[in-house]
Amino acid sequence: MTTFGERLRSLRKNETSLTMKELGKRIGVSESAVGMYERGEREPDMEVIGRIADLFEVTVDYLLGRSDQRDYTAAEDEKFNRFKDDPTMERWFNELPKTKEEDLRKLKKMWDLIKDNH
Repeated sequence: MTTFGERLRSLRKNETSLTMKELGKRIGVSESAVGMYERGEREPDMEVIGRIADLFEVTVDYLLGRSDQRDYTAAEDEKFNRFKDDPTMERWFNELPKTKEEDLRKLKKMWDLIKDNH
């Protein structure tokens, strides 16, 4: 699997031809921080990861090496919208952000049990 540093270096060099110094200025970190990110010696915080993803117009999952898909596709949006627009699921989807953390943890445990039984 590709690492964050490898993805960052590839995006910086192959897609934009930015120097480490130029990239650092654009994302608000030093040139040495960019070098450490690329060598895997340091990891940026989530805010910086978001700025990098926005700059290169890729998903955070792609940047972190969790996916080879650079951006979200219309098919994914369509699947999500079908889920969200289902009246039964819509209510659940809208209630989820209002749910207490303790209840969300219970829900996750139940989901893990369901997945393990398939």
